[in-house]
Amino acid sequence: MAGLAESGSNPDVDLLYDINGLAKAAPPWFDRTMEFVGEYGLLFAVVLMVMWCWWGVRKRGGEDAAVSVAALVWAPLAAAVAVLVNVPIRGIVERPRPFLDHDGLEVLVSGKTDYSFVSDHATLSMALAVGLFLAHRKFGLVAIVMAVFAGFCRVYMGVHYPTDVIGGLALGTAVALLLSPAAMALLTPLMRAIERSPRAGWLITAHGRDSGGGGATRGPRREASGPGERDLAA
Repeated sequence: MAGLAESGSNPDVDLLYDINGLAKAAPPWFDRTMEFVGEYGLLFAVVLMVMWCWWGVRKRGGEDAAVSVAALVWAPLAAAVAVLVNVPIRGIVERPRPFLDHDGLEVLVSGKTDYSFVSDHATLSMALAVGLFLAHRKFGLVAIVMAVFAGFCRVYMGVHYPTDVIGGLALGTAVALLLSPAAMALLTPLMRAIERSPRAGWLITAHGRDSGGGGATRGPRREASGPGERDLAA
């Protein structure tokens, strides 16, 4: 992989210089903004979207609250699993950061000494976004766009090749999608147990349990037309 990076005719390197060249032409305040957005801002925004959806599920309650919360819990868990999967990938590929092999890059963040492929930021952001998409499609689509832009920011900042980002986006997507059935099979009973708990039930629904032991109800349950179609933020 490092050998590919050394080729001046490599389109991955050409695209790196094209995108990172935007940082050279931009005013300093814009570069600082992109640095914050790419390093912290977009990832934090996706986490806030997951939390907002959880708050909406909890406020709404209903028979499907535990299932919806289980789907939302999977989003950060998927991100954690994806990063763990990336640890051996980085160790096997051992691709240096682009600024170590290529001169003239505008590096906006210093201190990046670990390997470059695949991007942890892209992996985290996309796993979170796809996990959110499985629970709430509208919010999830917004989060996916934000994850892609976060990857663009990493190249803009000079700390990743475009293929590092593409690999991270693919890894995050694969983990969130492929492990979702098993995760939901484990998380849904756990969330139902928490919902029945007198002390922790508020984490699932703010409306408590009825005397018959069933879920809190606020009118008939709306059938979802597909995974993630529930309006969790309602």
